[in-house]
Amino acid sequence: MRELYVRARAKINLTLDVTGKREDGYHNVEMIMQTVNLYDELWIQRIPVPMIRITSNLRWLPCDERNLAYQAVQLMRESYGITEGVHIYLKKRIPVAAGLGGGSSDAAAVFVGLNKLFNLHVTKRELMNLGLQLGADVPYCILRGTALAQGIGEQLTPLAPMPRCWVVLAKPGIHVSTGSVYQKLNLQNIKKRPSTKDVIQAIEDKNIDQIASELCNVLETVTMEEHPVIAQLKDSFIEYGALGTLMSGSGPTVFGLFKNKETAQKAARQLKMGNITRQVFVTTIFNEER
Repeated sequence: MRELYVRARAKINLTLDVTGKREDGYHNVEMIMQTVNLYDELWIQRIPVPMIRITSNLRWLPCDERNLAYQAVQLMRESYGITEGVHIYLKKRIPVAAGLGGGSSDAAAVFVGLNKLFNLHVTKRELMNLGLQLGADVPYCILRGTALAQGIGEQLTPLAPMPRCWVVLAKPGIHVSTGSVYQKLNLQNIKKRPSTKDVIQAIEDKNIDQIASELCNVLETVTMEEHPVIAQLKDSFIEYGALGTLMSGSGPTVFGLFKNKETAQKAARQLKMGNITRQVFVTTIFNEER
């Protein structure tokens, strides 16, 4: 096999709680993660020249050591003695720096793709441990599906698959620094925290209405205060028929859950017409058969 095609899927947070700050500066979190069907596409090719080459449909996207996909190739070559070169064409669809795990998912897809392309027979668990070197979200993006993440996000427990529904993602034209959000988070000022246990139960019961009513992200207390557009988007989602709405990760993307395609598509059209967001996507929940 000389070439392989893989998809790198985005993630959303159904819940995100920060339980404390660690001595190493990181924060302990407890969050329920879910993969969705918005994805980047990667064509991974073996090349005879021992180099790493990344190209993309986005001309402004860094394609060198700053790119997590590039770093993933480097790490795989060093860890498993790959001597051949690798060329990756990366077609970006997931918005960049959006709270949707796009970069982490690209890296995860590279790990999985190179494992197949070079017949390395590395287990998923080993790939997840390796991925942690590049970021706390990378192991989850290798696992995918519905999962509880704890620690700094690396302690993963697969959950029952979330019931199928439609998801509308809206990313406003602002930039949010994840590090800055965590730095400004005041744990003493958090009035509402997610009930992880209740959400897990609702997922097991396949009760999408209950899941939607329990959506909660403590990082909204920081991002929403600095960027009122987040609250505007959440209000718009409810007005347009979403069962529930939440900011994903540290933002700025806001998503809404919908029971049917027609309502989701209508909401997406209304959001675009409202001129408060640049990018709107209609997608669905993704879960692999287990």
